[in-house]
Amino acid sequence: MEMLDINKLVAAESMAPCDADAFLNDLEPWSEDRARKAAHEEGIGLTDAHMDVICYLRDHFAECGPETNARSLLRSLEEAYIEQGGRKYLYQLFPRGPVTQGCRLAGLPTPAGNADLSFGTSH
Repeated sequence: MEMLDINKLVAAESMAPCDADAFLNDLEPWSEDRARKAAHEEGIGLTDAHMDVICYLRDHFAECGPETNARSLLRSLEEAYIEQGGRKYLYQLFPRGPVTQGCRLAGLPTPAGNADLSFGTSH
């Protein structure tokens, strides 16, 4: 019987395309079809408005990287969509939170500070 090699286990987990909450670990494996399928599973039909926010999130991640925390990402989203209604508009599009649900559909890793279940979600 072969002993468990913890280094192999850790390496295998780091190669996984998604984390435990179904957030992709990088930009590459994402596609619009994948986003539509994930949205359908969450009960959302993606419109052009949803896709605009998703593209904004992906562009923001490409520009700022994973160091952006959830609170600053939400502020950035609110500023970008202030004319459409800001936070209220974003929550209408993403009822489980524009940061949490938006990042998941955009195929992005969960931002720092988003681990608290009460942040970026509505219960």
